[in-house]
Amino acid sequence: MTADADARILIADDQPDVLRALKLLLAPEGFAVEQATSPSGVLAALERGDFDAALIDLNYARDTTSGREGLDLLSRIQALDPLLPVIVMTAWGSVQGAVEAMRRGARDYVEKPWDNGRLLTTLRTQVELGRALRATERLTQENRLLRSGADLPGLVAESRAMRPVLTLIEKVGPADANVLVMGEHGTGKEVVARRLHALSRRAEKPLVPVNAGGLSEGVFESEMFGHVKGAFTDARADRVGYFELADGGTLFLDEIGNLAPKQQARLLRVLQTGEMQRVGSSRTRRVDVRVISATNTDIQAAVAAGDFREDLLYRLNTVVIALPPLRDRPEDILLLADHFLARTAARYGRRLGGFDAEARRALVDYRWPGNVRELEHAVERAVLMAGGDVVQMADMGLSPGGAGGGALEDLTLEEAEAALIRKALERCQGNVSRAAEALGLSRSALYRRLQAYGIEA
Repeated sequence: MTADADARILIADDQPDVLRALKLLLAPEGFAVEQATSPSGVLAALERGDFDAALIDLNYARDTTSGREGLDLLSRIQALDPLLPVIVMTAWGSVQGAVEAMRRGARDYVEKPWDNGRLLTTLRTQVELGRALRATERLTQENRLLRSGADLPGLVAESRAMRPVLTLIEKVGPADANVLVMGEHGTGKEVVARRLHALSRRAEKPLVPVNAGGLSEGVFESEMFGHVKGAFTDARADRVGYFELADGGTLFLDEIGNLAPKQQARLLRVLQTGEMQRVGSSRTRRVDVRVISATNTDIQAAVAAGDFREDLLYRLNTVVIALPPLRDRPEDILLLADHFLARTAARYGRRLGGFDAEARRALVDYRWPGNVRELEHAVERAVLMAGGDVVQMADMGLSPGGAGGGALEDLTLEEAEAALIRKALERCQGNVSRAAEALGLSRSALYRRLQAYGIEA
């Protein structure tokens, strides 16, 4: 079957002999095989790349007979990629195990020792079916966007540091998994949430953003779950909470790391059960909400210190997306600046031809402690302040404390080396040979560093 030639199969078993036997069976048939020996290995492989099907064992070293570990893994896979065909296998086959595996989303079920012919036929069938389902999903999404006339919220990024982030967003967007977005202030966590929502099957339903960490103890329940008239002194009418507003869609909970312990407990119950009650009401309401949360705190350290509930974190972080700060993606600075300039100039009715050379150097050299948000504000100020047809350095009003040259001690060795290379290239007008000579490097050594740091000559 021609589909085998480029079909990628993920196989998982804790027995090396089983993995070897499966690879010997599948490789000659044209399948590209990647192996994993544990549930965590399976999830890591799925985050690294795409597969056409997964063949996973139900029993692992921690629990060799019940299949519970494999069934839990199956649920995690379904949350991460609901369209991935999963075939489960176990030496402890039973009707109950097969029913439970199919209930959790498995496409088929085989017992060890397997029949080679049947296993190959099953894999080929599921690869074709999975590809057809993905194609249908893409067409449905494109048609929906065309009908709505909407553009996908985009992340302006070409840097090496952002490539795995963009890949992960495209992969988990269509899934229904809860996502935790981590990053410093101003790195674009809400932009990521909006793109995830736009890529999902919930895109036609609301995306409701909430500054969860900014809600005080006294209003948290009313804001999140709503209240009925008379529930408290100022409750003069029924109020719909954020969870109900997001029903069928996505709830974006920003600053989740700042939640107080009581607020964490109330949020956990809704995430566990999908049920909630408005304040002052005894009626239980069901909500279907995908939760995307964000934080700029070290959430694992907060768990270790007892400030954040571990069970709540597990409900929120099915997938974690870590956004790098702008100083770690210098190739994107001018790209973002040009993007913000075009958008802001159009909004204010200004005609500006870009940034002059000194302004462009200042943009790249600045440390951007406020990240992308600070860059956007600096460009907006420049549009308002520019006296000519191009933006000059003084128009941006950059604070001296963020200048790259004045904070060398704050740089890592790699960041300092990359900054020196950029300055040498700038002085040598992009001539790599002259820049290499100025830096005391061979031409080939400089090229290796250019590639490593993602710097274009």
